[in-house]
Amino acid sequence: MTVRANTRSLDVTRTEIAALLERHLADGYRAAMVVGAEDDDCFRVVYVLVRPADDQRVELTVKVPLDGPSIPSLASVSYPVGRFEREVRDLYGITPDAHPLPYRLIRHGHWPQGWYPMRRDADPHPRFDPDVGSFPFLEVEGEGVYEIPVGPVHAGLIEPGHFRFSVVGETILRMKARLWFVHRGIEKLFEGRLPDEVIEVAERISGDTAVGHALAFATAVEDAAGVAVSEEDRCIRALLLELERLHNHVADIGALANDVGFGLANAHAQRLRESLLRLNKATTGHRLLRGGITIGGASLVALPDLEVVSSVAHETAQLAGLVLANSTVRDRFTGTAVLSAEAASGVGALGYVARASGIDIDARRDHPLIDLGASFTVVLEHGGDVLSRFLVRVREVAVSAALVLDLASRLGASTGTGSRVAPGGPAAGLGLVEGWRGTIAHRVELAADGRLDRVKVVDPSFFNWPALPLALADTIVPDFPLANKSFNQSYAGNDL
Repeated sequence: MTVRANTRSLDVTRTEIAALLERHLADGYRAAMVVGAEDDDCFRVVYVLVRPADDQRVELTVKVPLDGPSIPSLASVSYPVGRFEREVRDLYGITPDAHPLPYRLIRHGHWPQGWYPMRRDADPHPRFDPDVGSFPFLEVEGEGVYEIPVGPVHAGLIEPGHFRFSVVGETILRMKARLWFVHRGIEKLFEGRLPDEVIEVAERISGDTAVGHALAFATAVEDAAGVAVSEEDRCIRALLLELERLHNHVADIGALANDVGFGLANAHAQRLRESLLRLNKATTGHRLLRGGITIGGASLVALPDLEVVSSVAHETAQLAGLVLANSTVRDRFTGTAVLSAEAASGVGALGYVARASGIDIDARRDHPLIDLGASFTVVLEHGGDVLSRFLVRVREVAVSAALVLDLASRLGASTGTGSRVAPGGPAAGLGLVEGWRGTIAHRVELAADGRLDRVKVVDPSFFNWPALPLALADTIVPDFPLANKSFNQSYAGNDL
């Protein structure tokens, strides 16, 4: 199977994998994903490691027998790897031996025993049983401790998630999030289809991240097939990513103000976001920027109105200044839901969550699609609290606006080539893109006829959801909505 020049692919044994993983993590790599796959004669588990310092990638593949499949758990070496192991077990039935948290991650109690949805022989219409028992939440005991269950059904237009709070007075001692109430079979939808046929599926993985996921998928396919994308189209791709970052960050800036009662600020933020959504519609034909990414290229309906971009960026900075000038708002933001740099690093946090805790990680620099030049800087804050996550968004709006102006000037009058290619295989490829929430990773395996054998999707929310309970320790219950919004993870991107 073909791999690219900056990727090393090694077949390793069960006994070698722990030492190799530990060695690569010590050498500056991070675990981007762990992928299960099924071949004719065995299962495979692929550990995908990437090094931000020089964009090197390593794939360590362990072959696992079809009969009684298992792998040694590496959860003690890497917390994210341990969560991926549980995902692989739930999807393929490959057991991580001696895992410290052996219960299910994705499949809830009523899912059929012995049914693994990613296997080739999985019944597409399984018989679901009654719920066989409640999820094993850790009970916190002691004088004055009580529990508050929230969800999984919520009052807003969000997808289901259950939060179990253990509380003394108003102070949260522990919060456990239970997700994966909706398994949509996204990765299975890609199998056996040509890449160009499913770009629209990638756009809909998480509705507010159409560009990020479509681009991660496209670059993975292009990486597998060795397809070179023109600089013109790479400029357009980078521009679309920044437009997506803009409208989401502006919305979050308003929503955070709203969660502490500053509804007027939110109203103005939504007005600004509406200007950006209309700009998106004029630019790509869709308010959420769908349709701009193709396998091998990119195209626009029209170049974005740069006056609108500049005006929104200026007004957003003014609005943020007014929000933080309000002493009540600033007091509620400051010191709330602190995520330390150590905790962020331990769970492998990405995106603005990581950068607000001082973790210097950004795929626009670490795994670049194009040289963004002097207009780009990585925004860092070090407080790790709601205020820091707010400030990262505010400053990134300014950076994104500057990037849009610079990239548009490089394009001149061009709206892209709209190139489309039909790649062949067999080959594997990895796409890494800095979506607005953080680094999105897609890995694809192409068959000889260019059809997709396997697609693995990792939204940054998979890494960032575990960070939220850590930040909530010693936070008061009334600040949970504010803390949760400051993280603003995707349910859909997590519950594939």
